[in-house]
Amino acid sequence: MDRMPPIAQEQWSADQQTYAQEIVDGPRGGLISPFVPLLRSPELMAHAGRMGEYLRYRSALGLRLSELAILITARHWSQQVEWAIHVPIAEREGISSATVAAISDGRIPENLPEDETALYKFSTELHQNKSVCDATWLRAKQHFGEQGVMDLIGINGYYAFLSMVMNAARTAVPESNTPPLTPIPANVI
Repeated sequence: MDRMPPIAQEQWSADQQTYAQEIVDGPRGGLISPFVPLLRSPELMAHAGRMGEYLRYRSALGLRLSELAILITARHWSQQVEWAIHVPIAEREGISSATVAAISDGRIPENLPEDETALYKFSTELHQNKSVCDATWLRAKQHFGEQGVMDLIGINGYYAFLSMVMNAARTAVPESNTPPLTPIPANVI
């Protein structure tokens, strides 16, 4: 059950109206899934929207690699909404269906191009270990430069944030032809 379903537009506060319009007028063209629960904190939603607009559409990594990082993050968080939205985009941008299937299953993808291997290693290590080793850092820096590495960290962090928002709010998954992720049990802390 969606804990924070859409709020009828006629019930929006002035801040909600102002900040929601910024999102609608941007490249997303609408108040899409993660922004539905975020509407409860309009200024936070606006800042998240601006950060996401840069990371998704203009990062130093380009769309193909950004989409791969988004899928890795969605898998890590078992985030169904992001998975359903981004699988078709990732495949359209050149991420192979075999790579998508491996990530979905929690397996290491095989036969990745070198840049995807560097990104996969960096992102999974960052999520699992909460840091990256020197070799992984250097490999990513050689492929993406310092700005690219920072943008990669940003993409992983931003989509982890959105995943937390939607997982906690139980945001409804949009209709999709993409098979849902099978939950992977969380580690006990």
